[in-house]
Amino acid sequence: MPKTVDREEQRRQIGAALLQLVSERGLDEVSVRTVASATGRSPGAVQKYFRTKDEMLTFAAELAGERIERRMAGVDTTLPLRRALRELILTTLPVDAERRAEATAQLAFAVHAAHHPHLAAIRRRVDEDVRQALAAWLAAAGHGTDATAVADAVIALSDGLALRMLYTPQEHEQLLVALDRALDVLVTARDQP
Repeated sequence: MPKTVDREEQRRQIGAALLQLVSERGLDEVSVRTVASATGRSPGAVQKYFRTKDEMLTFAAELAGERIERRMAGVDTTLPLRRALRELILTTLPVDAERRAEATAQLAFAVHAAHHPHLAAIRRRVDEDVRQALAAWLAAAGHGTDATAVADAVIALSDGLALRMLYTPQEHEQLLVALDRALDVLVTARDQP
């Protein structure tokens, strides 16, 4: 009897291996051959799921965005505003091995997207999904007309902290203090007339 293969699960395994490879060795080291090696498959077996490197990169970029969105969706947004914002931002920061690998890959994809429109489109879509969800939540939490601007500020804060944490891992604690200070200012500013 022929073996049933879950095609989507196989694609996800390959995508996860690609994300890990990018985080460990950089985007320049990604090829069908290196991803095949990392997954214990032959290049031909990988090409059954992805014909080209670009197809693999596109899928991996979507997978990374999906993981972040899933973590963000798991945050209890009924918490007090400042605490919920902190939890949302922490879902994106490289504070553990898995998120560090994702953040490293996300940074590589962002740089690559500057010259590859298909990756730029994925990045914009994920960013806009996060922005809209965050703005809707902020509006419901009382930010009203400035919810989109506040969402943009929160995303910029998250992106900047993630970048700094990648190249200054020895400053994680200091940067988390900076996060807390920025959130204090942001939440206090909201309460000002």
